[in-house]
Order: sequence, then structure tokens, then C-alpha cells
Amino acid sequence: MAASGKLSILTRHLSTSSVSTQLVKPPIQIFGLEGRYACALYSAASKNKVLDAVEKDLKNLQQQMRADPKVRELLINPTIKRNLKASALKDVSTKAKLNAATGNLLSLLAENGRLKRLDGIINAYSLIMAAERGEVVCEVVTAKQLDDSQRKQLESALKAFLKPNQTIQLTAKVDPSLIGGMVVSIGDKYVDMSVASKIKKYTDIITVPI
Repeated sequence: MAASGKLSILTRHLSTSSVSTQLVKPPIQIFGLEGRYACALYSAASKNKVLDAVEKDLKNLQQQMRADPKVRELLINPTIKRNLKASALKDVSTKAKLNAATGNLLSLLAENGRLKRLDGIINAYSLIMAAERGEVVCEVVTAKQLDDSQRKQLESALKAFLKPNQTIQLTAKVDPSLIGGMVVSIGDKYVDMSVASKIKKYTDIITVPI
């Protein structure tokens, strides 16, 4: 079956109304299994005008997954039968008053044995929603924490990559293994300017047999 056909079926499963099954194209395309689920969920939520409600549901779910071992166990434990997971998640959706589209996603993932992909799907949906608001998600990883002045300088430099109607959503992380420099991901662009990568590059050159 063609990819478009699979996505239409997925959208019908996630949708909560009899609106046309024609896919609503997201502002950015995200690839991979997580991306396909996220794009289908975006399409269904867009048709039902519940984009923000679904985003809120997913963020709350992600927080619970990271904070509550019981929730995490339910989602990722492969020994729990799929039908039991689907039933439990249906109860969770009702008690937590999750949007129907969110509940449908959880049930579908449980039935297909793909709940372990939920965290990645949530991240993919968040990227789509950021693009929907004209935000460009940027992650910067440095060996040491940036101070306020460095962060402002970096934000100013990164804004050169944006369109006039876009804003930047910057996340800064620390990874001492980089030694120095930084790794920047902005939109679909990725640049590794770390000292560690340069050392590896030159080490690879040196160790190549002559």
C-alpha cells in the first residue's frame, strides 16, 4: 500500500468525526515512524480544531511518563498484553479527560504494539506545533553552560536563519564530552562545531593506513 494510503487509514483511526479523510498537510514534514504518526495526528486534530488541546494532552502525558514509574511501565513493558494496555489506556483517557484524538492515538499505538514510540511521537508533534506557530526549534549543545550574554549573542546569530514571521525557540544543553565548541540543530539543519568532532576527524585521518 502507498504511504499516502497508509496515512489516510491512520488519520481515519485518529479522527473523531466524519470529516473528509483527505490529509491536512503539516507546516513541516517529519519523517520516520514517529513522524508519520505525528503528521496523521496533526491532520486529525486540525480537522477537529483541537490542535492545542491535543498538544496539551501530549505534554501532560510526557511529564507523567518521565515522573511516574507505573505509567512508564504500562507504556513500555512488552510483557503486558496489548488488549490490556488498550483497555487501561482507555480508562486513563476517560479519567484524565483527554481529547478523543489523543485517546484514539493511545489505543492505536497499544493495538499495534508501538507505545514505546510515544515519546518520539510527542516530540515530533511538538515540532509540528512549533512550526504552526511560526517558531523554529533550535537546540544548542555546548561543553559548558552558556551565560546570559553568550545566549543572547547566539540567539541573535541564529535569527539570521529565520524568515521575517518566525521566532526562535532555543533549548541549551550541556555535554562535557564535546570538550569545546558547540553542536547546533535548527529546523532541519545540523552543524557540529565541537572540538570532540574535530579531534575524531583528525584521529581518523592519522589512523588511516598508508
